[in-house]
Amino acid sequence: MATIPITKRGAEKLKEELHRLKTVERPGVITAIAEARAQGDLSENADYDAAKDRQGFIEGRIQEIEGKLSVAQVIDPSAVDGGGKVVFGATVELEDEESGDLVKYQIVGEDEADLKQGLINISSPIARALIGKEEGDTAEVQAPGGIRRYEVVAVSYQ
Repeated sequence: MATIPITKRGAEKLKEELHRLKTVERPGVITAIAEARAQGDLSENADYDAAKDRQGFIEGRIQEIEGKLSVAQVIDPSAVDGGGKVVFGATVELEDEESGDLVKYQIVGEDEADLKQGLINISSPIARALIGKEEGDTAEVQAPGGIRRYEVVAVSYQ
């Protein structure tokens, strides 16, 4: 299985979620199953069914996170020396050539992407168009409304 890039911050968030699932959620659902069993007939027990469904979700999520962490390549953006080029973990300030709007994005892994916070997935069209660009370069992105052009205003590694 190939490694997947993730920032140091993203790996920490996954580890925190894994810890919460194992120490809080899993014991809680086991207690809920035990309480539902104590109510008697399991064939028509909605609490039991809901607790079993929740347990399945929690166990699946634990396996998913453990799998991702086992193949993750943790990258600290502040330790990256991209030589001024846009690379994974870089924070990029862009100017939309059509509207003049300024936007700032950090290129991150799939699990940590959140457009509202300015975190874009490495495999998104805009990130793919930006990789390898430097300050002053123009990136063309195929958007739903047609091709958008962005000028790279600044590249930083933080």
